[in-house]
Amino acid sequence: MILCFDIGGSAIKIAEAHALTDIRPMGRVPTPGQDWDAFVGVLRAAIAGASVRPARLAFSIAGAIDPDTGRANVANIPCLTGHPLRHDLEAALGLPVDLANDADCFALAEAVLGVGRGHPVVLGLILGTGVGGGVVVNGALINPGGGIAGELGHGPIVQRRIEAPPLTLPAFPCGCGQIGCLDAVCSARGMEKLHRHLHETEADSRAIVAGWEAGEEAATQTITLWLELLAGPLAMVQNLLGTGVIAVGGGLSTSAPLIAALDRAVQARILRPLGRPLLVPVQGGLEPGLVGAAIIGLGHGAEGKA
Repeated sequence: MILCFDIGGSAIKIAEAHALTDIRPMGRVPTPGQDWDAFVGVLRAAIAGASVRPARLAFSIAGAIDPDTGRANVANIPCLTGHPLRHDLEAALGLPVDLANDADCFALAEAVLGVGRGHPVVLGLILGTGVGGGVVVNGALINPGGGIAGELGHGPIVQRRIEAPPLTLPAFPCGCGQIGCLDAVCSARGMEKLHRHLHETEADSRAIVAGWEAGEEAATQTITLWLELLAGPLAMVQNLLGTGVIAVGGGLSTSAPLIAALDRAVQARILRPLGRPLLVPVQGGLEPGLVGAAIIGLGHGAEGKA
């Protein structure tokens, strides 16, 4: 049995994975984001409460692990930042540990058990509070030791104010410290910034998408610009990776018409349109962070290879 943890800024989700077809959620607890000892205490309690002692622990974590040093950078869980996390967790808990970024776990879950199943190359794309992703090739992450492969949300696409009448688009600051990143304009919050800039009015992303689906003029202008900004970078990524499918999760993926429109915009820009959907919304079910962690952890035993 592998004990799996999906570590988020507000909650830690826990599950026992006895096999890929037998993942048993154990609930969630608040994340002690400021206190390392309290964080470790939560993990120890979960181990003690498991049905049997786990063979190893597998973590999906909302942050980055430096593949050279093993040190974590987790903006919303400060007590983890700076730790050589695998080493310190193994020392504190007495069990072998696997770690992966949450977007990588999402991509792996969809590639192995979700909408990407059967495709040699899969991009998992998260369109929600942020824009994130992970890349899976032949059923395995291309950066299993950590890193940033698939994180297309960061890196400027708008480096300065664009003057292109009738549109003027500023380079919005991004949470990563740069300006003009894809994340800053094409996440849910980014969509809201575009709408505010175009129409000088506030609306959340769900209302904007609903307005677009209903044919409202202001929302349609916002979504048209959003599609234009996102489709080009996605087309470039597709031309680079040649994925069989881009599995789309996050809050914006719940609008099937929006993802279908994005699919059309991307396929109009790539070298090899597929004649079938490339961007496919995920189907839901178990938490992908827990599933991805289970796949990684069970990959060390016969159950994960079956």
